[in-house]
Amino acid sequence: MSNFAISERVRLSIELALTAGALDPLRRQQQNDTAKSLGMTGAEVDVARRGSSFDAMTSIAVALALASRQGAGHLAIARERALRAGISEEICLQIQAFTIPPFDSSG
Repeated sequence: MSNFAISERVRLSIELALTAGALDPLRRQQQNDTAKSLGMTGAEVDVARRGSSFDAMTSIAVALALASRQGAGHLAIARERALRAGISEEICLQIQAFTIPPFDSSG
């Protein structure tokens, strides 16, 4: 089992993916400032906004969050991948909870 936890960097990566393309300029700048304070590079922010990460476990977490709003089939596949990678059931549920507003601006 992995010791994967939702760090501030992981949380922000999920937020960036869930809100990409639907942000007002002020919130986008706030996210950029937060990312900088966490030591994230511009490239890391860009990749997160595209729904991925340079870190494999963070990428799996982001994919699970995005799949949570794409329907049961996508969610089941992403959840199985996360569990196989060592992300606990509890953490999977926490990641899925990110799709509840204010992060999920799709609906």
